[in-house]
Amino acid sequence: MAASPPTFNPQIKITKQTLEVPFFRERLSDTVAIEMMQIPAGEFLMGSPEDELARSNSEGPQHLVQVPGFWMGKYPVTQSQWRIVAGLPQQDQPLDETPSHFKGDDHPVETVSWDDAVEFCKRLSTYTKRPYRLPSEAEWEYACRAGTTTPFHFGETITTDLANYRGTDDPDGKWSGSYGDVPKGDYRQETTPVGQFGVANAFGLCEMHGNVWEWCQDPWHDNYEGVPPTDGSAWIEGGNDNRRVLRGGSWYDSPRYCRSAFRSFSNRDYRNFSIGFRVVCAVQ
Repeated sequence: MAASPPTFNPQIKITKQTLEVPFFRERLSDTVAIEMMQIPAGEFLMGSPEDELARSNSEGPQHLVQVPGFWMGKYPVTQSQWRIVAGLPQQDQPLDETPSHFKGDDHPVETVSWDDAVEFCKRLSTYTKRPYRLPSEAEWEYACRAGTTTPFHFGETITTDLANYRGTDDPDGKWSGSYGDVPKGDYRQETTPVGQFGVANAFGLCEMHGNVWEWCQDPWHDNYEGVPPTDGSAWIEGGNDNRRVLRGGSWYDSPRYCRSAFRSFSNRDYRNFSIGFRVVCAVQ
């Protein structure tokens, strides 16, 4: 009698390596700074291939984008960073210094609108004399992928040991807590402090998958049909100005929404406890 095949125990094989990535610290106080990682210039295929698991039609067609170098926050903006900048002189609109639902200095700020995030960038730019802003959608995906072409910068799948997302199934079958053939995971039901997982991509960026959705500059387009920019800039023309792009998924969402190519949107004045942002700065 032939031997039974071995039981398959799906796991993610993690290879750890130490990389030196140029960065600078934007000092906000004696104890609080924003770590800005250098993102090198390069090109990538934006969007997902048609055979990617759980792909949405909004993620195509894939197209080649040339991205100039820039700097990007290692983590989403934290509540301690937000509180200091929100206390700086107003530019266009007031800011709540403590907007977040889940409290913690090292937790990402959330419950902030797109307009709030833009105001934060304007105040930070005035204070530092450097041009801070939200990333374009192309910059965000390029930075998230960091040279990879897989659904996540980790590889083909993801677990809740690597990121904060909803790792449990919906009882009514509306979503799965796993992506592909990997075990289910945790559902923490809140944000986690930045840096908790100790995992960065090749550009030194952490938590590009999960924890909080991140606002991008771009108005929403239903897909990449038409003439999206190929120079890494925000796609302004023809978009819905009231709707702004969100990327990265969150603690509240199933893993399919955390993929590098997944796109979502909300109204620019919408605030939710799953939405935050990170900042970028032009190369100088």
